[in-house]
Amino acid sequence: MNLKQYQVDAFATRVFEGNPAAVCPLEKWLDDSLLQAIANENNLSETAFFVPTEHGFHLRWFTPVTEVDLCGHATLAAAHVLFDILEHPEQQITFQTKSGELVVESKEGLMTMDFPARPPMVKPIPDALVVGLGHTPQEVWVANNYIAVFEDEETLRSITPDFAKLQELDLRGVIVTAPGKDVDFVSRFFAPKIGIPEDPVTGAAHCELTPYWSQRLEKKALEARQISPRGGKLSCQLHGNRVILSGKAVTFMIAEIYLSL
Repeated sequence: MNLKQYQVDAFATRVFEGNPAAVCPLEKWLDDSLLQAIANENNLSETAFFVPTEHGFHLRWFTPVTEVDLCGHATLAAAHVLFDILEHPEQQITFQTKSGELVVESKEGLMTMDFPARPPMVKPIPDALVVGLGHTPQEVWVANNYIAVFEDEETLRSITPDFAKLQELDLRGVIVTAPGKDVDFVSRFFAPKIGIPEDPVTGAAHCELTPYWSQRLEKKALEARQISPRGGKLSCQLHGNRVILSGKAVTFMIAEIYLSL
């Protein structure tokens, strides 16, 4: 059995920037152990698999070590494959996922994703987080991940994490964030516990960051940049209990997986 696979740079306007994701269209679901093995072999932060349904597509995401319940950049990558390569006939795609129904719309050269907001709550600062980051944040908030808030962009760029220490924390990952120089806010995302030391651009993290920065800056529409070595830019809007994320994606590679089953 052979499978088509696409590698896409998401939240990017050209190759070699943004966050790379693999996308595998399937006719039906394969065994979970095989999906995980493919993701591990790809060794990208996420591999997305989708299967057609009566009203859209069922979409799942795997890191090299585990399945996750939400991934923004791999959703953008999957939509890019459907819109720009597989010629999906409509301007809107509905994905059924572990995080509910996600809608992606293609409009005026941008893809816009409608995701659930995950508002964080302020919490005491864990010792392991301070040691793991090598810096003490101004405050820490918690949703699905720890959100460590710092005073400026330069501090975020200077962080060299102790990944072994960050793995001691109880949540999936650590987002570090600060006001941006030429955008509303900047961030980085570390998730060694799920096989991602530093994620280049993380859509799901912005489902937590957007409510925080919207409240702090008293504005609903925000421009953000993830300042990983690859980097990427996102437009974020808070609409009630939803976060609207917009970005572009480009195809890097089209390949074929050979499986002897």
